[in-house]
Amino acid sequence: MIPRRMNWRLAAVPASMIPMAVIVVQFDVGPEDVLAVGAVPFAAAILLMMAKLGVQGAKFTYIARHYLGPIDSAWRMSGVRVGSEFVKFTTPMFVGAEFVVIYWMHKKGVPPAKAMWVAILDIVTEVLAGGILSMAAGVVALAAGAYVVAAVILCTSVGVTSLWVALFFLSSKRTFRTPRAVARLVSRAGGKKGAGYVGKTDAWMAEVCAISRDNMRTPDSKKVFAASLAMSTASWLFYGVSFLVIAAGIGYSVGAFDSVMAVMGANAIGNLPVTVGGSGLAEFGIVAYLNGLDPFDFAAPAGALEWDAVIAWRIATYYVPIAVTWLLLVRLALSRYAGAPAAAEGGGGR
Repeated sequence: MIPRRMNWRLAAVPASMIPMAVIVVQFDVGPEDVLAVGAVPFAAAILLMMAKLGVQGAKFTYIARHYLGPIDSAWRMSGVRVGSEFVKFTTPMFVGAEFVVIYWMHKKGVPPAKAMWVAILDIVTEVLAGGILSMAAGVVALAAGAYVVAAVILCTSVGVTSLWVALFFLSSKRTFRTPRAVARLVSRAGGKKGAGYVGKTDAWMAEVCAISRDNMRTPDSKKVFAASLAMSTASWLFYGVSFLVIAAGIGYSVGAFDSVMAVMGANAIGNLPVTVGGSGLAEFGIVAYLNGLDPFDFAAPAGALEWDAVIAWRIATYYVPIAVTWLLLVRLALSRYAGAPAAAEGGGGR
């Protein structure tokens, strides 16, 4: 049974298809064009995307077990993390997965602050690895003279990466509180109840920052951070070469480096909060990067790149994973669970 609170996510899926429909009509791409890519390259791209998600799941399991202990089986923990990606796929700027894993860990009896710490470490290493690769793509585009593309990629990737990394490392040096303007607004609107929410939020953030200070100063946590960053980099590389195998299916020659740079550049452009899941932006991002075009110029020449490859890549790396992650989300992350193991309180946490 589909939880009611997630029904609106399903509405986001057809909404994400609108930009795809515009592209299909604009460049006269038919089903036969997409099918021309071939079953083997299409399946290979799906497998590469599944490998990306699988590495993300394994990384979350590694981090969670280190700080929380074996709160569940490795398969289920990885599945929950992969399922949480459905939320990212159906929101602008690919956010929201962290709330799913925090919710799931809370159901397991993990204290909110510890759950938040694990989620933040997972997110920061993913954002940092992806940001570094996206910034590299921006620099390459800039060197090639694609100034508009480079500007969009660099502004987005530098902004998002800097924000997450700064908050992460600052949390180990200072204690965050609710901004005064926000606290006053909530208190005035909610009265005593609103003031209580502000107090609880401040106490929760103080606890998260305290855990961050304890963990960030240990050599052991630095090793966990480095290993997690390496796993995140590997996951992004799997995603990056997915376009290579699709393009090869129609005889379009794209090297591994160019494929990774194009996909990461497209990912950065897709992070703009304009469409659901970056739909339309990611597709034009690929074209923009490989051809030096304006990513928002819908008059881009149809012959600039084989659009059937771009659309097939998007189906394999976005729409197919949406179905897979939705099933895992409902089956694992949102399923009812009775009881919480004692390991959640102890485990490997510091």
